[in-house]
Amino acid sequence: MKLDHMTWLEVEAYLAQKNGIFLSTGSMEQHGPMGLIGTDALCASAIAEKAADLAGAICAPGFSYTPAPFNTAFPGTVSISSELFLTLVSEVVAGLSAQGFTRIYIVNGHGANLVPLAQLTPPSGTLMRYRSWWDFEPVNVLRKDYYGDWEGMHATPSEIAITQALHRRIEASETAKQPPRKLGPDYMRAHSGDRHGPPDQHRRDFPDGRVGSHSALATPEHGRQLFEAAAAAIAEDFGAFCRS
Repeated sequence: MKLDHMTWLEVEAYLAQKNGIFLSTGSMEQHGPMGLIGTDALCASAIAEKAADLAGAICAPGFSYTPAPFNTAFPGTVSISSELFLTLVSEVVAGLSAQGFTRIYIVNGHGANLVPLAQLTPPSGTLMRYRSWWDFEPVNVLRKDYYGDWEGMHATPSEIAITQALHRRIEASETAKQPPRKLGPDYMRAHSGDRHGPPDQHRRDFPDGRVGSHSALATPEHGRQLFEAAAAAIAEDFGAFCRS
């Protein structure tokens, strides 16, 4: 159930029985030559909505505009500050809590959201959990099986595959069919959570937007399986969370 598609009477009836709700956090940033600008938000929101359906829960509208300053040298990327993002999410969480949603589960799709989310303190009596959709073993088994080390860090084939399954497929150019520069484990560790450099430097280092990710390996069939695995794992985790 989508909160914005419900009446207040339907929400009131739900809250008489349950107290859990989903939110999603993504980004509005470039995702390489084959990826949609809204990839992170599209993946997170769709997985959250599917997980809510599986769990018999409500999914609130999510956040698309989030911190992505390193990608602003690419057209289409819109970034807000981490401070503003934290304030916005905090106020929405407080508002949901005041309505009676005391178990708030955030499905994340963007690495740079993780530090602000870790700083969020829900109101007294309310619990919040955030998980990225790729955090779960069934999802990671598929990612490793399909792409191995070519999953990379940004414009990953797994997220591109999900948008291909849910929205549209953009054919790879001859250039995009070629693997990007492979990243070593030291680089991956140092830049986890989207800890990238200034925008101009980032575009210079990764001129087509891919960061170690071979997006051309993505297929819609991979995307359907990744989507279903992520939604099922999150629905199960949400159930345990609501019972806590």
